[in-house]
Amino acid sequence: MDFDYDDEQAALREAVSGLLGRAYTGEHRRTVTAAEPGFDEKTWARLAEMGVLGLPFAEDDGGMGAGPVEVAIVAEEIGRVLAPEPFVEVVVLAGGLVAAVGTPAQRGEVLAAIAEGGCVAAVAHAEPGTRWSPSARDVRATRDGDGWRLAGVKEPVVQGARADLLVVSAVLPGGGTGLFLVRPDAEGPARTGYRTHDGGRAARIELTGTPAELLGDDADADRTAAVERAQAEARIAYGHEAVGAMDTALRTTAQYLRTRKQFGVPLARFQSLTFRTADMYVSLELARSTALWATLVQDAGGDVVRAADRARLQTSRAGRHIGHEAIQLHGGIGMTAEYTIGHYTSRLTAIDHLLGDGDFALARLAAVTGGYETVDPLGAPYTGG
Repeated sequence: MDFDYDDEQAALREAVSGLLGRAYTGEHRRTVTAAEPGFDEKTWARLAEMGVLGLPFAEDDGGMGAGPVEVAIVAEEIGRVLAPEPFVEVVVLAGGLVAAVGTPAQRGEVLAAIAEGGCVAAVAHAEPGTRWSPSARDVRATRDGDGWRLAGVKEPVVQGARADLLVVSAVLPGGGTGLFLVRPDAEGPARTGYRTHDGGRAARIELTGTPAELLGDDADADRTAAVERAQAEARIAYGHEAVGAMDTALRTTAQYLRTRKQFGVPLARFQSLTFRTADMYVSLELARSTALWATLVQDAGGDVVRAADRARLQTSRAGRHIGHEAIQLHGGIGMTAEYTIGHYTSRLTAIDHLLGDGDFALARLAAVTGGYETVDPLGAPYTGG
């Protein structure tokens, strides 16, 4: 089977790599993440001009009509240079929910604005005390004439303080989880932003009777399955971002071992250290192949939730392994904020905890193992003894 990118995909990768590679050289990333909103608005606008922010959306909705493979290419290049632009959060997660649930008018308005770079949308779904559930728990939606009002707290909301539009989940009056569009204005909601350990931004969103617009046209529909699918697609994209970050972390570590000398010889001459980098390479390639497999499952219309769990488990383990080893093999300099390798490990750790970590994925996969038949490796029939 040929896993090479076609000409258009290769051109997309080259274009995104060129843009982000030029944008995040030297100390520029540190400068950008130190100031609000934590990413470069000019780079975001350039991504929009290239059509990157509209990749997965239908052409009728103002997008490019591309697929999961193209999204994966962009996510990997973002991870390769630790670009702080919220591509997965805005395009894959928020845009994905609007594309899946929204009315034609909502899709035409919101997705076109995202694709053009004029709207930074954020999903407000997580609630204090919950752990990656696809259902809303404490935030409530109530009818207000022909509209709706929301009450409760959402946290953490990635890029919630900067967002021009919030996609908010809430418990419907009749039960189930509904999705709503909230446009921050004078009536709220209250947003308290803060910086995360990887240089990103998140926020606490307090809804106190905040006006909201129902996403979609069915006020009684439970959108839990739509949320779970959007989260799964985002986890797959995050897996590719992690692969890009791990690839750079490994290359940086290998280069350091070739140039740093001890006892008059490069560290790469010590066999135990080269064995450790070889193990890092194995972890990287396992994560890369699993993330690519999950993307192909998504592209083929398969069970994207289970595929995302498998990808998350593998990238979680690989990210921890490569991040920890990269810091160890760099020695003391790997612990300093001035050197890049610690920032890669920090981002890998953040990705691991977005939408469910490796233990979460493992538990979900273990819960369904009873549904598979037992296979004897020697071909003998299983008797249950």
